[in-house]
Amino acid sequence: MTHLSFVGLSGNITAPSKTRALVSTALDLVQNRIETQRHLFEINDFGDSLGRARRLEDLDAEARAKVDVILNADALVIATPIYKASYPGLFKHLLDLLDPQALLGKPVLLAATGGGEKHALAVEHQLRPLLAFFEAQSLATAVHVSDKDFTNGTLTGDAALNRLARAVTQFDAFFPAQLRLQRAAE
Repeated sequence: MTHLSFVGLSGNITAPSKTRALVSTALDLVQNRIETQRHLFEINDFGDSLGRARRLEDLDAEARAKVDVILNADALVIATPIYKASYPGLFKHLLDLLDPQALLGKPVLLAATGGGEKHALAVEHQLRPLLAFFEAQSLATAVHVSDKDFTNGTLTGDAALNRLARAVTQFDAFFPAQLRLQRAAE
């Protein structure tokens, strides 16, 4: 059986990262539903060449290989921290390097982390239009989590976990039923 490739991209540059924890949790939920090969990248994983790059060709070989994994993925989970009502510049810079048709039709779960609920609409006002530019297929349910949803760096908030689980089920529409895992517990 061929496994689908799901790639998570965390727009955070700090470690440990709540954004990375959010993406990892989403990928875990996906793996509970669909046979997948998964990868998780953070902005720091692209190294120093990212900040200097004006085109994809300017990235060093290791960073370019990671971008290729993203571009060849069957689906994406993209999450970013929200600072002052928007995503970090280096996260946007990575996406700016991509061809406008690079994500055409690719299903994407959009998510964000923020210090509080004040940033919740940034997912809809910042991330959704950005991925619409690429003509990606953003899932209907986006997820915003705040500091209160985490315990010791782990996503534990019931409402946040339920929303994330609901969003993950929306990937089902994009993939053949035979790839979905049949869980006895469901």
